[in-house]
Amino acid sequence: MVQLAERVEDEVPPMAALAVAIVAVSTSAILIELSSAPSIIKAFYRVLFTTLLLAPLAVTRYRDDLKAFSPRDLLIAVVTGGALAAHFVTWFESLEWTTVAASVTLVQSQPLFVAFGAWALLDERVTRRTVIGIGIALVGMVGMSFAEVISGAAVAGENPLYGNALAVVGAIAAAGYVLAGRSLRQRVSLIPYVTVVYTVCTVVLFSVALTSDATIALTAYPPVEWLLFLGMAIGPGIFGHTVINWVLKYVESSVVSVSLLGEPLGSTLLALFILGQVPGGATILGGIVVLGGIYVTSTAESETAEASEQKMRRETAESAENQD
Repeated sequence: MVQLAERVEDEVPPMAALAVAIVAVSTSAILIELSSAPSIIKAFYRVLFTTLLLAPLAVTRYRDDLKAFSPRDLLIAVVTGGALAAHFVTWFESLEWTTVAASVTLVQSQPLFVAFGAWALLDERVTRRTVIGIGIALVGMVGMSFAEVISGAAVAGENPLYGNALAVVGAIAAAGYVLAGRSLRQRVSLIPYVTVVYTVCTVVLFSVALTSDATIALTAYPPVEWLLFLGMAIGPGIFGHTVINWVLKYVESSVVSVSLLGEPLGSTLLALFILGQVPGGATILGGIVVLGGIYVTSTAESETAEASEQKMRRETAESAENQD
């Protein structure tokens, strides 16, 4: 398994891997909707199976990396895993109340909250373009959340306002996951990083499941449900988010962020053909506005990061010249 992983890492073009990852994450909402298990159970087994699939690779090839985790790194991993668990709990539940199109589009807005959190918590510079992008996306979110409710469209879901709100909370939790794990990801290799974080996330989700009504149905599922749980782990888990984390090593974050805008489109199309969910006009229009705002924000963040890197290079070059 280790040799196979090394061969794949050496031979697969990063952009091809990114394309596969976008398709994989687009199936997530569909697999969740096809399962009739409680949302917390679906979230728990998705992360559990993803962790079990990655653990053998982590303990064989990356044993030294795992041993090198300091108490501080473990604390960061706990916070990161907790934020990821909150993301899964809220997003999986949102799909119970609103459409795939609305839920996936809103949860994909996490770059907006990453930008805001980096400014509010890490004192990072926010450009005017970033603010404009966030504003555009927020307008789209409000329009998407309220228009279908006012119109009373049947395709909006059982309680679209509640479901959309949960999706936004899921996006905020995902932003917390990104911000909390940013420093740790820079010091630790991908596989040990995600294995430890996923393990923490699994423990948190299991604890939540034990305190909910879903406890009585922890294992009483037919084979098709177990196949769906495994599909969530292999598809969106391994070939989706884990591959995206790997791609970030070779491809600019702005390219990855913009590419991820394909997930709502892919999920909406799959929901149309597989689940028969036809998005309403307000959902489509609001989704376009939200994705436009995310695009503006993502590209603005990229320009800021590139400018900071260029400034650092100039300062380094000037320092070297002065020393000469």
